[in-house]
Amino acid sequence: QVQLVESGGGLVQAGGSLRLSCAASGRTFSSYAMGWFRQAPRKEREFVARISRSGGRTYYADSVKGRFTISRDNAKNTVYLQMNSLKPEDTAVYYCAADIVTASSRPDDYDYWGQGTQVTVSS
Repeated sequence: QVQLVESGGGLVQAGGSLRLSCAASGRTFSSYAMGWFRQAPRKEREFVARISRSGGRTYYADSVKGRFTISRDNAKNTVYLQMNSLKPEDTAVYYCAADIVTASSRPDDYDYWGQGTQVTVSS
C-alpha cells in the first residue's frame, strides 16, 4: 500500500509557473508508475502526464505538452509536475496517482490516489 500527498498548488497569474510535488509513503515507490490527473468543476477527471517506474519514459496530454514536465526522484519517494506558461483553462484540482501495473492514461487503471491540490490560474 502507498499513501500519496500532493503539495505546491496555489493561485498564479496566466503565464506563470508552479511546481507540484507528490510525496509517497512506503519503501516500494519505485515499483509504481505514476501519473498526474486534474479535475475542473463540473468536468470529468482527465489525464495530464505519466512517468514510468524508472523515470525513463514520460507521456503527456496534448493540452499540456511543451508546457508541463513530469519527473520523479525515487530516492525521495516523490514525483513532480513542473507547470510553465499556465493558462486559465489549467485551473483544476490536481491529483497524483500510483499504478502498480504499468503507466496508463486511464484513471481507472490507477491503484492509489492523493487528496488533490488546487491550482487556480487567473487571467
